[in-house]
Amino acid sequence: MTATETSSAPAATTRRLTTAKAMSEGIATEMAANPEVFYLGEDVGAYGGIFGSTGGLLEQFGPQRIIDTPISETAFIGLAIGAATEGMRPIAELMFADFMGVCFDQIYNHMAKIHFESGGTVKVPMVLTTAVGGGYSDAAQHSQCLWGLFAHVPGLKVVVPSTPYDAKGLMISAIRDDSPVVYMFHKGVMGLPWMAKNARATDVVPEGAYEVPIGKARIARPGTDCTVVTISLSVHHALDVADQLAAAGVADAEVIDLRSLVPLDRDAIWESVSRTGRLVVVDEDYLSFGMSGEVVATITDRDPSVLRAPVQRVAVPDVPIPYAHGLEHAVLPNASRIEAAIRAVMGA
Repeated sequence: MTATETSSAPAATTRRLTTAKAMSEGIATEMAANPEVFYLGEDVGAYGGIFGSTGGLLEQFGPQRIIDTPISETAFIGLAIGAATEGMRPIAELMFADFMGVCFDQIYNHMAKIHFESGGTVKVPMVLTTAVGGGYSDAAQHSQCLWGLFAHVPGLKVVVPSTPYDAKGLMISAIRDDSPVVYMFHKGVMGLPWMAKNARATDVVPEGAYEVPIGKARIARPGTDCTVVTISLSVHHALDVADQLAAAGVADAEVIDLRSLVPLDRDAIWESVSRTGRLVVVDEDYLSFGMSGEVVATITDRDPSVLRAPVQRVAVPDVPIPYAHGLEHAVLPNASRIEAAIRAVMGA
């Protein structure tokens, strides 16, 4: 347990789950404990969610609480918001983050603002789950991350797990939170058989309920020479590169998994960079006006003199995600781009 992770450790276990199963178990844990929790969205019932996030829940809780909806995002997300204001704890699934445009009014004008506009008298304790990310040639309308857009809206918390352990713990925390939480899961960390193999997509997950605190980053790999700040699938790419460069004697990189964009654990970023003096930010969202710039500002707003080298940002260029496999991987923050950025800050 590090200074940036404060959740109490559950009992030791060797049970291993995929991220998809861990997420589903977190939902089931809270649904069993609280009858006000229910889940709704497209293909979340009999199909179990197209990314496996609700597998087995229909059989366990029935169609009154695991609700398959029509393709009507504005309607069912509005329904969830209304249920939340009346004291229930709905989880609404927006199948792809790319689809937010058809229901964004419900999200940024209602879900995010009702608590503020009511003078704090009305709470909106709901979770909006959505799948993000590319890497499998699903083209420009199904491959974006877009967490920077959600993070830009005041009133929303934004969490993005990278591991099975965090997927379950952050889900439980999100459901229990009295604020609206956007829970964004990358297809590449879910352990899906048709995605590129990710060895860490299956890992040890304790039984029972536990929380991972929203707004606390995790030191995924301690290091002394430079800091790599990232989130979601890019955590795994960064860990692979960091291990390879350490073995080659190039750099001992510290990898910070933010886990949440809102709240952003600025203290964890500062503590690491002030020690290493070098910063690389890896983000599968677009380069401009997003997470990477905000992370850099965390340092430059406080004391830019701690930096021993110019910051390197590895993000998606400001272009739509291409369909062609080669072009898609050219714009994503892959291992070769991360390695080049670490070598640049190290002058290697």
